[in-house]
Amino acid sequence: MELREYMSVRRAYNLVRQETDSSRRLTFEEFAILCRLDTADEPLKTSAIAEYQGALRPTMTHRTNHLAKLGLIDRGEGQVDRRNIVCQISDDGREHVRKLSELTRAQIIAGQPLARTSAERVRKYVDAMGAVYCTAGELVLLALYMDSERECTVTNLVEKLGLLQPTVSMSVSSLAQSGLVTRNRGKSPTASSSFISLTPEGADAAQKIAARIAAIVVRRRSRA
Repeated sequence: MELREYMSVRRAYNLVRQETDSSRRLTFEEFAILCRLDTADEPLKTSAIAEYQGALRPTMTHRTNHLAKLGLIDRGEGQVDRRNIVCQISDDGREHVRKLSELTRAQIIAGQPLARTSAERVRKYVDAMGAVYCTAGELVLLALYMDSERECTVTNLVEKLGLLQPTVSMSVSSLAQSGLVTRNRGKSPTASSSFISLTPEGADAAQKIAARIAAIVVRRRSRA
């Protein structure tokens, strides 16, 4: 997968998530679980989903519990080993995947990667992308990495990522404290905005994340 495709889908879903009522709001990872279950079309062990997302069991239990409480998946004991918890997407979950995929597709504006893709294709992308977890701070690093030759402000990053300004500001502050980005005032003495850029360490960190994204394989429709 190309980095710009990954970022295009993440930005679109971030915008969709902002517009979703808080009681029904899903993280990107939870959306990806629904897409994985919908694509698999069969129950999956919680341990298999955790392996797919590279998540610890408590984290996966939290995610699947949330999806189950919303009625989007059904959780039960395995038929062979009752210690194994299996998850299956519900009818409401399938409909929710269709809705979120369409809304996400609609948020990919003309000129952005995958702007002409289908909702069905978005579902496959999200399913594949669920294997690489990125925090808000890591998304900031990737946005700066893609446009390393251009100066970015927090406002620019909010637009690029579809995240709320407080989330981006907190992420930039944390990255600055970790020595991954620097903040510099504009050339004008009266400039109020800080321009954010990657440090060599930040560029290295972003490159490693980008390499993981490049390894993502999106399933394509089988040929007749």
